[in-house]
Amino acid sequence: MRRSQEGAFREFAQARTGHLFRSACLLTSGDTHLAEDLVQETLGRMYMVWGRSATLGNPAAYAQTVLVRVFLAHRRRRSAGERPSDAIPETAGTTASADTSLRITLLDALRQLPPKDRAVVVLRYWEDRSVAETADALSVSSAAVRTRSTRALARLRTLLGGSLAEYADR
Repeated sequence: MRRSQEGAFREFAQARTGHLFRSACLLTSGDTHLAEDLVQETLGRMYMVWGRSATLGNPAAYAQTVLVRVFLAHRRRRSAGERPSDAIPETAGTTASADTSLRITLLDALRQLPPKDRAVVVLRYWEDRSVAETADALSVSSAAVRTRSTRALARLRTLLGGSLAEYADR
């Protein structure tokens, strides 16, 4: 790769790494180590196609698509069945902030969704993508995205129940 292209890729990677990491954390339900691995894999794949930037169009959107596909590929591996304990260790402080409690509650609920449903929720509601963009990123039909969104949101409402009522006033 030419030096100018390498410099452009470095700038892109520095600018997008934080956003990719946050999305990966949501996809992995808070597993920061796996999220870091997914971001590294995504950036590695982006580096491989960076020279063909004419085919990328919107590199940021393409990177998000690659991230989701890397996540789904990881979930299909046999080793992906290993799960960390669902018991949350006690916090160092005596009082946990409401934001932390909300974040943990939401991540626990996301963790209980199937990987493809989780990917749809993250892309549609975290990334604020349209149905068509989400369908394209996941290589499924728009109808499948709408169906998965409806089912995933219903499942989240069931899982969360009234536990988020205390945060609704914010």
